[in-house]
Amino acid sequence: MKAYLLMTASGPLVVLSTLSALTDDVLIGKLHIKGVDKFMAYDLPLDQVEASYGGHFQAVVNDLHQTDDLRVLDVNGHRIFELFRLDALGHPFVHDPTGAQTKVYLD
Repeated sequence: MKAYLLMTASGPLVVLSTLSALTDDVLIGKLHIKGVDKFMAYDLPLDQVEASYGGHFQAVVNDLHQTDDLRVLDVNGHRIFELFRLDALGHPFVHDPTGAQTKVYLD
């Protein structure tokens, strides 16, 4: 299982996925179905996400079935920004259907 922080047009999201890569077409498709077409994404340490969300994390994980590839854990931007330091996120993965999918390196 992977945890990702997505920066989307409607705000940040924390999602859990059984898919191992942000480049996975199935994951991109699932996000598209949820209305997320353009985003920047960061890998989050799963142990930190679990510690931060506690029982809510377990409830979402227990509801994540073999046939499910994606679950939204949090949509509250204020809480997300309180829980995760932006300077500790690393390099984002950028998905823009009008451009190239790339890693962006900010110096």
